Amino acid sequence: MHGMHARLPKNFVLEERLERYAGAIELEPAHLAGQWAMACAPLGPDGARPFGEVRLDLGCGKGAFIVEAARREPDVLFVGLDLEPLCIAYAAQHVAEAGLGNAVIVPGKGSDVSRVFGLGELSCVYVNFPTPFPRKREASKRLVILERLLEYRQVMAPDATLRLRTDSQPLRDFALTQLELAGYEVVWSSDDERAQRPDEPTSEYEERLSEQGARVLSLWATPGPAPINPHQTAPLSLVDYLPDDLFAGGYVPHGMERTIENLRNRTRRT
Repeated sequence: MHGMHARLPKNFVLEERLERYAGAIELEPAHLAGQWAMACAPLGPDGARPFGEVRLDLGCGKGAFIVEAARREPDVLFVGLDLEPLCIAYAAQHVAEAGLGNAVIVPGKGSDVSRVFGLGELSCVYVNFPTPFPRKREASKRLVILERLLEYRQVMAPDATLRLRTDSQPLRDFALTQLELAGYEVVWSSDDERAQRPDEPTSEYEERLSEQGARVLSLWATPGPAPINPHQTAPLSLVDYLPDDLFAGGYVPHGMERTIENLRNRTRRT
C-alpha cells in the first residue's frame, strides 16, 4: 500500500511471526461482509454486544495508527487492511500486545474493499499516506482514483467519511478531482492537519515524513448524490498537479523525488 517498503530485520522469521499473532488476523474476511460489528463483538454477561461502528484503516502499515485509534475508542471496531506481509505481521503483533479486542488486521488491497464489507457497513475509511504512484500508467493503483472511490461508496454509510491524509500536494489535488467525479462532498480540509488537530493518532509514515519536514495535508469527504454515468476526465499524471515553483527547493513529497529532480534538471537546461 505504501511507497516505503518495510525490510525484514535480522533474525525476523515472517511465517513464525504471522503464526504467533494469527489471532489478530482475519484470513477470510469476505465471510464477515455485512456482519463485522456482531461477528467481532466481545462477549459479556448478557452475550455479545455489537460494536457501534466499523471503520477501515486502508493501508494500515505496521499498525501504529489503528492501535492508537482503537485504544481511544473501545466501542468502535477498527479493521486494518494492508497488502505487505511484513506490515501485516507487525500490525497484528501490535494489536495483540496492546490487548485490543476492537482491532483486526486483514491481508488485502484497495480493490478488495467491496468484497470484504457489506453495503453501508463502514462509518469511516481512513487513507493515511497512500503511495502516490505519480506516473499516468500507474494511476489505477491509487487508493483515491475514481474507480476505487465508487467502490468505497457501496460499503460506506450515508453519513460516513473518507479521510485522506498525505504529504503530497499533487496527490491531494488529484484526489479533489476524483472525489468530485465520484459524487463526494468535501466537508473539511487542511494544509496542516497536525497544527489544527494535534491530538490525532499518528502513523509510522507520518512520523518518518514529519522528521523530513512534511506537513499533513488532509481531506474529509462524505458521499453525496450518486453520479450518473461517472467517467474519468481529470489528468492522471501527478506532474499536472505540481506547483510552478517545483517546491522551491523545500520539502518534496515522498514518492515524487525522482520526478521533481528530472523536471528541475530539464528546467535548468532550457
